[in-house]
Amino acid sequence: MIPDRRPTRRVYVGAVPLGDGTPITVQSMTNTDTRDVTATLSQVRALRAAGAAIVRVGVPDMESARSLRAICAQSPVPVVADIHFDHRLALASLEAGVAKVRLNPGNLSEGGAQQVVEAAARRGVPIRVGANSGSLPKDIRRDLGTGPEALAEAALGQIRILERADFEDIVVSVKASDVTTTVRANEILAEKTDYPLHLGITEAGTPRRGTIRSSVGIGYLLGRGIGDTVRVSLTADPVLEVEAGLEILRAWNLAPGGLRIISCPTCARCRVDLLPVAQGVEDALEGVEGNLTVAIMGCEVNGPGEARAADVGLCCGRGGGVLVKRGRILRRVAEEDMIAELVDLVHRVLEEDAGNRDA
Repeated sequence: MIPDRRPTRRVYVGAVPLGDGTPITVQSMTNTDTRDVTATLSQVRALRAAGAAIVRVGVPDMESARSLRAICAQSPVPVVADIHFDHRLALASLEAGVAKVRLNPGNLSEGGAQQVVEAAARRGVPIRVGANSGSLPKDIRRDLGTGPEALAEAALGQIRILERADFEDIVVSVKASDVTTTVRANEILAEKTDYPLHLGITEAGTPRRGTIRSSVGIGYLLGRGIGDTVRVSLTADPVLEVEAGLEILRAWNLAPGGLRIISCPTCARCRVDLLPVAQGVEDALEGVEGNLTVAIMGCEVNGPGEARAADVGLCCGRGGGVLVKRGRILRRVAEEDMIAELVDLVHRVLEEDAGNRDA
């Protein structure tokens, strides 16, 4: 079942729509030196290959802003400029051709913020505003603390600055490293505004812990119909962020593509070393597109039922396993051939399905 989506406005980041029921996108941020055009473009292309629809780059200085012209011209996805404090960097980034600007207008001078808004409006470029728990304004911390209400109010304050300048091409995000704070802050925003929401848990951590925390927070909000684009923030290769984000969307049936590979946790009944089998199948099918569920089961208790319920399955036992295709047992295969046989069966079923669609 796909969650009902909260209605939001539609905003375009380049050619990529956000909100208004359009597909939820996954994005990431480069960790290269933006002044190094070659390295940055290489990472942007890797992120696109992994499934990112939008990529953000940090713009800490004017040389980085100038590099954006070549990056934007050659990027396979819309590029977002991440700007702090200096409105001139935002103006230079817009001139270079970025598709969105991420900034806090409250951190700019009033005149500088107005210049950025006018330049973005002329180019039809949206502005992403929002708040992180670590960078709340002093008056909000004094009056509201650092909880979800403070995060939401900080974001709403930035929205009001843009709206007073007659600018409504806005994307909003509120993020904390604490999952419950992030969730509640986004719920508040969802009640008070219809701008598209960018979801994430900030400073989530290393791949294992960060992916878990992000999955809990982002996944919960998506399940409630909240969110229009996601970024999983990991201390890791940003390609892992994209892979994690896509898996979170697929868990809610919000993203197509990619096989659903399931495997049992094993127990004393398991008579094969299932982890290398499951990992081998997963590795062999990496990047394969298709709407199939592939089950890799370790014993005779849940194995037959789960394998029959999947499109393609392997039910293991002592010395080998049984291949299953859409509820029908095909044949037994030796343990040393299980991975190759299952992978071959997956490809054949995908070919059959494609042929039936074309018929």
